[in-house]
Amino acid sequence: MSGAVVSGRHAVTELLQREPDRVRALLVQKGRASERLQDLIELARSLDIRVDFADRARLDRMSEANHQGVVAQVQQRKLADESEFESRFASFDTPLILVLDEIEDPRNLGACLRSADAAGVDAVLVPERRSAPLSEAAAKAASGAESTVFLVQVTNLARRLEWLKEQGVWLIGTDGDAEQPWHQVDMKGSVALVLGSEGKGMRRLTREACDFTVSVPMAGAVSSLNVSVAAGIMLFEAVRQRSLA
Repeated sequence: MSGAVVSGRHAVTELLQREPDRVRALLVQKGRASERLQDLIELARSLDIRVDFADRARLDRMSEANHQGVVAQVQQRKLADESEFESRFASFDTPLILVLDEIEDPRNLGACLRSADAAGVDAVLVPERRSAPLSEAAAKAASGAESTVFLVQVTNLARRLEWLKEQGVWLIGTDGDAEQPWHQVDMKGSVALVLGSEGKGMRRLTREACDFTVSVPMAGAVSSLNVSVAAGIMLFEAVRQRSLA
């Protein structure tokens, strides 16, 4: 990940439990005593990870997020590449894939990853350019899911979408102008759910690659949903349909 720290009690706990080899050191705020922080200290020490104590000012300088008294210094996580995705694809049973087209807010990226983890997606695809980095803010919003989700960086998203179609995956895009409601499209088979950027939505070539476009009708004054909320709605509609299959 870009940004060499993960902060916050829950995010750090998940990191220690799932990817302890990435953690170089744990920094804990001096004088801040709590049972949860003590549990983190004991967990880190049991994993032979160095624990240092620092004043709040230092942690504030290190962390852009609410660190809650704990910051982990970490090794950068590399995203999977397309060759790894292709080699792993054959192992997916009725693939459920999330495609994020130019999501540039790291907190939205993190929230999408959290929903993807909860829904049990097989992979999340993001373009190489104009996509939010897997930063501290993204990791905090993901609440540990950035360590569990199979996150793939693609060079040419339109070409990769065409490849997915050749593998029998249906592409379902979200578009505020689409006439078909989100729950009326069949998501029980192999599908990739495609969501566009916070402001402009899907790019033209991405939209044209989709087999279906759907919308989530809005009843109030707000014209559209946050992309991470839309991702959650779409993913759990797929989960609901598959549970009935």
